[in-house]
Parts: sequence; C-alpha cells; structure tokens
Amino acid sequence: MRIFLAGATGALGKRLAPLLVSDGHHVVGMTKTPAKTGQLQAMGAEPVLADALDRPAVLQAVINARPEAVIHQVTALAKIRNLRNWEREFALTNRLRTEGTENLLAAAQQAGARLFVAQSYTGWPNERSGGLRKNEDDPLDTSPPQAMRGTLEAIVRLERIVTSAAGLTGIVLRYGSFYGPGTSIGEGGDIVDMVRQRKFPIIGGGGGVWSFLHIDDAAGATRLAIQLGIPGIFNIVDNDPAAVSVWLPELAQAIGAKPPYRLPAWIGRLLIGEGGVLMMTKIRGSSKGKAKRVLGCRAAPPPWRDGFRRGLADEQGQVAYRSASFH
Repeated sequence: MRIFLAGATGALGKRLAPLLVSDGHHVVGMTKTPAKTGQLQAMGAEPVLADALDRPAVLQAVINARPEAVIHQVTALAKIRNLRNWEREFALTNRLRTEGTENLLAAAQQAGARLFVAQSYTGWPNERSGGLRKNEDDPLDTSPPQAMRGTLEAIVRLERIVTSAAGLTGIVLRYGSFYGPGTSIGEGGDIVDMVRQRKFPIIGGGGGVWSFLHIDDAAGATRLAIQLGIPGIFNIVDNDPAAVSVWLPELAQAIGAKPPYRLPAWIGRLLIGEGGVLMMTKIRGSSKGKAKRVLGCRAAPPPWRDGFRRGLADEQGQVAYRSASFH
C-alpha cells in the first residue's frame, strides 16, 4: 500500500514509519523541517516537505504521492511547558487539528485515497462524573474551564470531520497520554525533568485519573488500524488508568527522583491554572474495551508501571521496551 504519513518525524511518526516500511508499504513521510528529511530516508520512507497549515503545499504533496491511505499524526505537543497558559500552549495544535485536518482530508479526497487515520486524545476531554473509566459512547465534558474550551472544540471538530468525510474510511484513534522515547514522559522529556527537579507536585488529593500509552504501543495500534481499515472512533490506552497520587510517585521512583511535593489546590491554581488543577484532581480515565473487541487489541500486563521502569528511553538507539499490547 502507498501510505502518506503526515507528522512522520514526530514522536509517534518516528516509531510508526519503520513499522509500515517493514510491512512492505511505500511510505511517503511529510515534515516541514528540511533538516529532518535524512531521518525519513534512514527509516526507509520517501521524504516530502510541507507544512500541514499550507493548503496548496499539502494538496500538491499528497496528490503527487498517490496514496491509498493518509495518516495524520501532526501536532505541536512536544513542548507543553506551562498549563497555566493553556490557550497559548495548545493554540498551534488546535489549528493543526482543525485547519490541518481539513487540508489533509481535502488532499486525500483529491488524490483518491480510500483510508484516513487521524490522531485524537482521550483523558481530560471525558465527562468528569460517574465512573472513572470512560468509553467512546460516553459524553465528553460539557463544561471545561474556559481556557480548555478551544482545545476540546478542536478535538470534537477533528473527530466529526474525519468520521463523516465523503469517500473515505475515517478512523480516529484517541490515544491516551504518551510515555516513552521522544515524549514528555521519557528520558529528556519535560515531565521527567520536572519530576527530577521536584517541580511537578501532586495537587490537592491527586485524584485525577490518567490513561497511559507507551509510544510503541501507539505505533502498533495505528499499524493495526491501517491493516484492518475499520471505521470509527477508538480509545487506544492501556488497561490500568491510575490517579495522579498513584502514578506520579511511581514515576519518581522509577527515575530515581525524590517523591513529589504535595500542594493544596488553591496554590495549584496559581501555578498551573484551573485546567492544570482539573487534570491533577478530577479527570477520568478511558477504557480500551472497544479497541480490544473490534480491532483485536490484546493487553500484556503490567502496563505503565512496568513501562515507567524500563520503557522511557531507547537502548543504543533501538526500542528498549515493547509491551505488545497491540497486535
């Protein structure tokens, strides 16, 4: 299959492209950074330069590639430093989820592609009432803090236009919070660095529930979704959602850091804003039941607990951890 991979040099794209090449696909990898074309060639992919927000460039790149499948993995989430400035931190990603998705969809349709797979997110967008583990049929949050509304609207819009695109099999993968090489919860990542410096405290009771996903499992699940071509929205997470009060001390221990401080919620609001406090205290996790049932994803316990201990970094440039949760 000819596959056009947008965001091919991002944290997930770098893990996905070699898998697709190894499966015998011809992968055209899009990056907006000329210096990264060598990375794509080393993966076995054909590089192409384009910015996802440059509609004419995207149309030309995709049409020239003649893909059967277009995979949208473009975000600007590599350096989220201050949740107090949520709107500013997520502004570019929100544009990539809306304008960027529209550009890639239009290009896929003009190029005659049959499959479109897009990255979404599950976690804080879930409704914050009822059970701690939400599925794809559960409603999303109807009253997020003001600063988070634009981001939630962008996620909803992406999911709507992908799953309703004419002439395409639309697949939306709602990934959990990534950890592993190249992510914020990986060696050299922002969260790991802050935990080492004791700058990532537990806020309030730390009751916010997070669902995690190793970056290699995200790549494996995406590979599987491409192979099967089943339309719909799927939560792609591990089987063990955990409260901040549980996973954050374990992360600190796994990287040899001191335990995190604890701060009351009112101080947390001054430091990381209402959205940050919500993520630390009130959000819900997600269920992978539908992905397991429809896509055939299998769990390989233990998930994040084991992953934090041995899956945060590459070993001599190779994948150091692969949980095999998704086949």
